[in-house]
Amino acid sequence: MEDIPEDWGRSVVTIGSYDGVHRGHQLIIGRAVARARELGVPAVVVTFDPHPSEVVRPGSHPPLLATHQRRAELMAGLGVDAVLILPFTVEFSRLTPADFVVKVLVDKLHARVVVEGPNFRFGHKAAGNVEFLRELGATYDYEVQVIDLYERGEAGGGEPFSSTLVRRLVAEGDVAGAMEVLGRPHRVEGVVVRGAQRGRELGFPTANLETLPHTAIPADGVYAGWLTAQGEAMPAAISVGTNPQFDGTERTVEAYAIDRVGLDLYGLHVEVDFLAYLRGQEKFDSIEALLERMAADVKRARELVEEHGSR
Repeated sequence: MEDIPEDWGRSVVTIGSYDGVHRGHQLIIGRAVARARELGVPAVVVTFDPHPSEVVRPGSHPPLLATHQRRAELMAGLGVDAVLILPFTVEFSRLTPADFVVKVLVDKLHARVVVEGPNFRFGHKAAGNVEFLRELGATYDYEVQVIDLYERGEAGGGEPFSSTLVRRLVAEGDVAGAMEVLGRPHRVEGVVVRGAQRGRELGFPTANLETLPHTAIPADGVYAGWLTAQGEAMPAAISVGTNPQFDGTERTVEAYAIDRVGLDLYGLHVEVDFLAYLRGQEKFDSIEALLERMAADVKRARELVEEHGSR
């Protein structure tokens, strides 16, 4: 909060973890941006680091769908002017709902409007809700708008869109379903590190990602998608798992950039976007059988990426 300019004026604020910035989140954020434009003030998203559940219930940190940097990029794309990331500490978790409103929304952000979903909870033991937020708004001169974020689709059998649903779909390997909820492919980021280099020996050199803690990684298997390095998105065949062909034990995410030769990505931060699930992990009778299947995987991945169009 010390980074908020001293001369900060009124603003439109929305608060939440917003992990994934999925289509339900986009409804709330979109409304906050629209209201901010109507009033001629900035639109601000307030979020937390680490995830509140890790502080309230240590060891319960959910798999993360997007880094804070990625969330900020996605929010900027929706028109958000600023993102305030509050360090979520034990002390912070003990703020009463009224203290949270005064210290963050009133004293620092000078909220003119607060936009939230109907089930928004805040403050110590999640005691605050949208009704209480409205009551305080009458005292502190801000209005509250409640937006129904319950988008639905085919993903999850018609279950309302949520970060929890996306995490489950990703864990099941249903990256197509996750893409429906997110409005874009699920992304895994990391730095390319040296692996066993078997892919290179087999003619399919892969970028082996060292992912961030708590990253939501799809179920073991082979996928089609994109590998993006230094701003260039390349069609890719992606493998997630322990490499049973060689009795591996460490779970990895590896991406083969299709039809690219001589790439040197070691040490670079890259992104892998998951478009479609191709098959589960298998152990083949021979290296020849493995190579034959890898060639078929690459062919199918290329076709799916071409059918989908550009990332």
